[in-house]
Amino acid sequence: MTGILLIHGAWHGPWCWDGFADRLTGRGHEVRAVQLRGHDQRPGRLWHRVHHYLDDVGRAAEQFARPPVLVGHSLGGLLAQKYVERHPAQAAVLMASIPVGGMFRPAVRLAARHPPAFVAANLQLSLRPFIRTPALTRDLFFTPDTPRETIDECHTRLQNESYPMLLDVVAFVLPRPDRVEVPVLVLGAERDAFFTLDEVRRTASAYGNAAEIFPGMGHDMMLDHGWQEVADRVGAWAARTA
Repeated sequence: MTGILLIHGAWHGPWCWDGFADRLTGRGHEVRAVQLRGHDQRPGRLWHRVHHYLDDVGRAAEQFARPPVLVGHSLGGLLAQKYVERHPAQAAVLMASIPVGGMFRPAVRLAARHPPAFVAANLQLSLRPFIRTPALTRDLFFTPDTPRETIDECHTRLQNESYPMLLDVVAFVLPRPDRVEVPVLVLGAERDAFFTLDEVRRTASAYGNAAEIFPGMGHDMMLDHGWQEVADRVGAWAARTA
């Protein structure tokens, strides 16, 4: 049995892994999904830093009998990268992850793509403006082809995210692949609105691998159509690697 720790990204919570976790569990893995502090869908401002979220990952990893495989999505991918720099793990899987180059360029593209939301976020010191409407949820996390019911279900569960965390990932916290000694699998989404395929491939190259790109998918690889194939790939790779 392989231990797998699922780490969600910004605006999300452990709920985003429900189907993914059930599928992995059904294939014989021991699966847990960490809840980063404040990600319980309560209203209000979050004011946490990356190191706070890393503490949450560490506590969740300690619940396994032996170091697990870390699977991180987006911000969770950065947390997985930073965790395995200093802590034992079987391996790591990065799904539509913050790239090794950091968030500066993606943040610039996000500002150009949604300038009103970007301005409002900086004025309010809150990241809620980016998820204000179902249309924004579709544009950032899914594709024009994603079923409306998937969009609506996700949108109702998204929540505010920490503004200091954004400052960390834009300016201060970068992955250090040279410090990582465990295998790393990098998975990307063809229609990711946050990260380019070139950024995904450079991240994989930094860890000595080639990226695997899932066609037609949006950023939320654990929720968008075809997520079952992603889960199966993660489960098979984790079992073989661990």
